[in-house]
Amino acid sequence: MPRSRDILQRFRTAGTPGAATATGVPADRVAELAAELEPVLARLVAVREEASRIRTEARHEAERRRQAAAEQAAALVAAAHRQAAAERADAAIRLTRHAEEETAATLAAAELEAAAVSRRATEMMPSYLERVVSATRAALDTAEEHAS
Repeated sequence: MPRSRDILQRFRTAGTPGAATATGVPADRVAELAAELEPVLARLVAVREEASRIRTEARHEAERRRQAAAEQAAALVAAAHRQAAAERADAAIRLTRHAEEETAATLAAAELEAAAVSRRATEMMPSYLERVVSATRAALDTAEEHAS
């Protein structure tokens, strides 16, 4: 690992342009930087592998959760269909009962009305018979008079 003085050496300003200085061998900055970064990048390999493992596990967990959510949604839809069918059956039973009650009430009212009509007919029958008999006698008497 390079020392902090070596890192700071990179940022030292170069002299101002001017007369030539003593000649020397140019420094291999690429090799120096590679040597400096190699230990850090070697440590990152383990981190990269860990990150890859975590992503893979996260994908598997996400798929598992999606599958569980899909199964739960299917179960909820099935339960809702069953409940809807039960509600429809209850509604049909209630409507049938209501229709039966209405029919029974209408039948009872019709029976009362029929009884009233029968009672009135029974009450009025003697006077009607008397009228018919009187009209018939009058017609017979008139026919006898015309025949003689």
